Amino acid sequence: MGYRDVASKQVLAWCCTSVGARMPVAMAPLALVFLVRERPGGYSLGAILAAAYVIGEIAGAPVLGMRLRPERARAHLAAGLTTGAAAFASLGVFPDAPAALQAGCACLAGAAPAAATGGLRTLLTELVPEHATAQALSVESMLTASVWAASPAAVAGLALGVAAPVPLLLAAALMGASVAGLWLLPAAWGTGGAGGTEQPGTSALRLLTRAWPVYVTGAASMALLGLAELVLPALLEQRGVGVGWSGPLLTGMAVGGGLGALAYGLRSWPGRLRTRSVVLMTGTSVCVTFAALTSQPAVIAAALVVGGTLQSCAMLTRNLSLREALPSGALAAGYSVMYAAGGAGYAATGSLAGALLKVAAPSTAMLAGVCLTLVLTVTGWWGEVRGSARRTPGADTVVSRGSTASPASGKGVRPEEPPADEGRDTGGTLPVLDRREAAGRPDPQPRAPWRTDRDPEG
Repeated sequence: MGYRDVASKQVLAWCCTSVGARMPVAMAPLALVFLVRERPGGYSLGAILAAAYVIGEIAGAPVLGMRLRPERARAHLAAGLTTGAAAFASLGVFPDAPAALQAGCACLAGAAPAAATGGLRTLLTELVPEHATAQALSVESMLTASVWAASPAAVAGLALGVAAPVPLLLAAALMGASVAGLWLLPAAWGTGGAGGTEQPGTSALRLLTRAWPVYVTGAASMALLGLAELVLPALLEQRGVGVGWSGPLLTGMAVGGGLGALAYGLRSWPGRLRTRSVVLMTGTSVCVTFAALTSQPAVIAAALVVGGTLQSCAMLTRNLSLREALPSGALAAGYSVMYAAGGAGYAATGSLAGALLKVAAPSTAMLAGVCLTLVLTVTGWWGEVRGSARRTPGADTVVSRGSTASPASGKGVRPEEPPADEGRDTGGTLPVLDRREAAGRPDPQPRAPWRTDRDPEG
C-alpha cells in the first residue's frame, strides 16, 4: 500500500488542472457576497447570488454529467470550463450590472462547469492502476481539502486588499488555465477496449437511479459539513466565544479532512464499504454533537478536526461504492450526480438550520441537523443492503451451479452475480477474483458484463 503508484507526471498535471477547475468553485459564494456588499441591501443580494450559483451547480451537474461521453471527454469538459470562465469574467468586469443579470451569470458560472468534477475524477482513475484507485481518490480529497482551506483567505484578502471584483477575475483566469491543462491529460477515458460498457438493455438513467443509496449517504456526509460551517458562528456567539474564531476552526476542520484522506489511502481497511460508511458517519455525527453541546473552545476545535477527518473518509467510501455500483461508462455521470446530491444535502441542512435559528438556540439547530443526517445515513444503508440482497443467490429463484432449471419455471440457468461489495478488497488492493486470475486459477463464476472492463493489466 502507499502512494507510489499515483506519483507520476500525469497525476501532477491532473492536480494542477484540478486546482484551476475547483478553486473558482470554492471561491465563488464568498466572492459574490464581497462583489455586491457595498450596494444597498448588499448582503441580502450577495446571498441571492450565491444561492443562484449553487442552484446552477445542482441543476447542471446531473444534466451535463449524463451528456458527458467518454470518447469526447476533453471537448465536453473544455466547453463547460470555458463557458464558466466567461461567466466569472462577466461578473468581475461588470460589478455594477443589474441584479437579475448578475444572478443569471452566477447561475451559468455554477452550471456550465458542473460536470467537470465527475469528468476529472474519472480521468484521474484512468491515470493509475486499478489497485491504486483508493489512493488516487485520497489524493483528490487532500487536494480538495487544501483548496477549500485556502479559498476563503484568498477571497477576503483580494476583495478587501485590492478590489471587490478581483476574486472573480482570478476565478475566471484559473478556470481558463484549467482548459489548457486538459490537453496535458488523456482526451478520453475507457478507450482501448476498457470502459464505456453498460449492462445490455439498461439505460444510463436507470443505471444511475439504481445507485440512489450511495447518493443519499453522500448527501448526508455533505449535510454535516454544511451544518458545521453555517451554524458555527452563531454557536460560538452562544458559547461566549469570539465569532472571529470560526475561520480558524473551519480551517482546522478542512486540515482534518486532508489528514483523513491521507490516512485512508495508506492501507486497506476491514469491512464492507457500506459498513465503513455508517461507522464513519456515526462518528462524524458524534463529533458534531460534542461541538454543539460543549462550552469549551478547545473541545469544539478538537471535535471539528476529528469530525472533518471522519467526514473525508466517509466521502471516500461513497466514491468507492459508486465505482462498484456503476459500469465504467456511467461513472462520470454518477460522480456528477453525487456532486449534485452533496450540494443538495448541504443546502437542505443549511435551510433547516437557518429556519430553526429563528426560533431555537444554535445548539438546538445543530442537533436537529445531526438527526436529519442520521436519518439520511440509515436510509442509504438500508437501500444498499436491500440492493445487495436482490443480487444474492436465494433472494429470487436462482439455479445453483451445476443444476438445471425446470422448463416450467421459466428461470434461466446463469448463476447469480455476487453482491457488488462482496469478494472484493475495496481498500485499494486487487479484487479477489482478479488475484485469482493473476495466479492462473480459473474464475469460479462468470463476471457481470459491466465488470470486465475493470480487470487490471498483467
